[in-house]
Amino acid sequence: MKTVLNMNTKIVTFFTLFIMVISANAQIDRSKMPVAGPEPEISIDKPQEFELKNGLKVLVVENHKLPRVSYSLRIDNQPISTGKKAGVESLLGSMLGNGTTTISKDEFNEEVDFLGANLNFGFSGGFASSLTKYSERILELLAGAAINPLLTEEEFEKEKTKLIEGLKAEAKSADAIAGRVGSALSYGKNHPYGEFITEETINNVSFGDALAFYEKYFNPNNAYLVVVGDVDFKDVKKQVKTHFGEWTKSVGVNSTVPKPSPNVQYTQINFVDVPDATQSNLSITNNVDLKMGDEDYHAALITNNILGGGGEGYLFKNLREDKGYTYGAYSSLGNDRYGASRFNATAKVRNAVTDSAVVEALKEINRIRTEPVDPQLLKDAKAKYVGNFVMALESPQTIANYALNIELNDLPEDFYTTYLQKINDVTVEDIQRVANTYFKSDNLRIIVVGNGAEVLENLEKTGIPIMYFDKFANQTEKPVFSKPLPEGLTAKAVVDNYITAVGGQENLNKVNTILVNSEVTIQGAPFKPKATVKQMAPNKSNIEIIAEGMGTLMKQSFNGESGFTEQQGQKIPMEGKELAAKKAEKGLFPELYMDASNLELESLMTIDGKDVYKVKVTKGEDTSYRYYDVENGYLVRKEESAEMQGQTVTTVIDYSNYKEKDGIMFPNTMKIATGPQVLSFETTEVKINEGVSDADFN
Repeated sequence: MKTVLNMNTKIVTFFTLFIMVISANAQIDRSKMPVAGPEPEISIDKPQEFELKNGLKVLVVENHKLPRVSYSLRIDNQPISTGKKAGVESLLGSMLGNGTTTISKDEFNEEVDFLGANLNFGFSGGFASSLTKYSERILELLAGAAINPLLTEEEFEKEKTKLIEGLKAEAKSADAIAGRVGSALSYGKNHPYGEFITEETINNVSFGDALAFYEKYFNPNNAYLVVVGDVDFKDVKKQVKTHFGEWTKSVGVNSTVPKPSPNVQYTQINFVDVPDATQSNLSITNNVDLKMGDEDYHAALITNNILGGGGEGYLFKNLREDKGYTYGAYSSLGNDRYGASRFNATAKVRNAVTDSAVVEALKEINRIRTEPVDPQLLKDAKAKYVGNFVMALESPQTIANYALNIELNDLPEDFYTTYLQKINDVTVEDIQRVANTYFKSDNLRIIVVGNGAEVLENLEKTGIPIMYFDKFANQTEKPVFSKPLPEGLTAKAVVDNYITAVGGQENLNKVNTILVNSEVTIQGAPFKPKATVKQMAPNKSNIEIIAEGMGTLMKQSFNGESGFTEQQGQKIPMEGKELAAKKAEKGLFPELYMDASNLELESLMTIDGKDVYKVKVTKGEDTSYRYYDVENGYLVRKEESAEMQGQTVTTVIDYSNYKEKDGIMFPNTMKIATGPQVLSFETTEVKINEGVSDADFN
């Protein structure tokens, strides 16, 4: 039987700390800039070029430092709108690079692996790299996959199913919703950059549509192949002619790229209600027309860097370091040769400070427009940018991208050799001028994706007009959030109903020890650790997370009188408030010991389409929230905030899939979210009143 323990508040604190440890970056003293070295001299090899009769343009950069070579194939189509069949390009891209008409998918992938090479494709091109001694064979495989791809209806249906499942998984993701709505509102749903994929548009796509898309758009007419590495130009020219020469030139595709939607006439909040959201996703944006060849380009890079390019930016310093609203706040200023790009300032913030974060972000955008930047800050920003630029030159892929940029954007040949000089020529006056040109303080969309029931009231107090949209960028009316509570219902009655639902007071009181083993999935982590939780009434606990090959990642133990937390080889004893809180805990099921005077029934709301009661729990100076399913009484969510490392950290734990164990209902799955980090627990074993002894807590 798979079950998961309903952990008490202080055990949750352990996992909150664990999440912060695995996601923390090394701390540096940002107040001290490194001493600048001599100005680097930029020398970028000019590619040698030739063109095949079919239109394929080839750029070759010889670099003999390492015995490696890379091939970047770029199909340079204009942005394409696929309308009611949006997603056909993604389906095609997922099928490409998995075999040829003469080599099966398995044989193809096995050979790439055997050669120790990399090869991948998308609907706009492909990339391959290998050791020099295998260079012609990997080029041959790249060409075969591009010219004679293995496209089968069976593979098409598999990729179609995977894409639909991915859309379903993202249906409740505030990040996915924010990205979709932001692009659709900024560019327009009919613009290539604004249209989005839905289950409906995917189901409109047939296998024949994918084949037709390939025939029409995947051809050498406007294609580039950039070769970088330990190669000889004459050999490359011969090999490319051999393997790509048979690629048939298709009829040219002439299309007009539509203009994006205009910027809004006045700054406004565009709100999308996501009732389950535990934090708000903010995006403050306006459209820009900035091209790489523009006179403002280099100044624009530094201006954005100062506003929100990283930890030294205005946004980060204010929203994270000063106010503690978020883990990070950043901005980007895009460029596009078709004149369709965006300025975008982003952050994910706690519900309670959504309105304040909006106000502070707007303040920083206005600050860089109206106040001259500090000369030292400008100097530091340039130094950082120069350092990153020089480091990027170590990558052959960077050289390939630079060569392509010059070709595609009609840039002067010395664009990158004079790059650093143009960066260093940026003045304080340039920063203010560029900020006023590209940061439209009077025409901003402030896109907020979050829990309207918790954030809208305060957002309305900002005085900024609010418009409402659904998850697919359709304008709607203001949502109705509150539902009437049943007359006479109390928070204590909701808690008592939970006790009855999970097994009753008599059964719960019989539990003296609980042991739970779980498999843990850490979002973005390549490893999958295991967690063991042991508890003994009234308040003894031991938690350990272990990863294979890495040993113990984190451990916490408390024996009723004293305890410690161990991480990264350091054992830290429990002291002060933490120790007092552990001693004050009672029992293994907190609801059994909740006093009615410490409970408040706040509202009736919806989580995952189900009505739930939100109960506020006060314990001394601490406040937390518990959400109970109206229909079955089960606990479905806990939410609490704590001060850690100088900032307020909110942790949300979701419980689902309750199963019975020895007469008691336990949730089978538990998901813990702290900021951007998410841990998921699936229990592999649970024992009640066995497998735990006093020795486990020493």
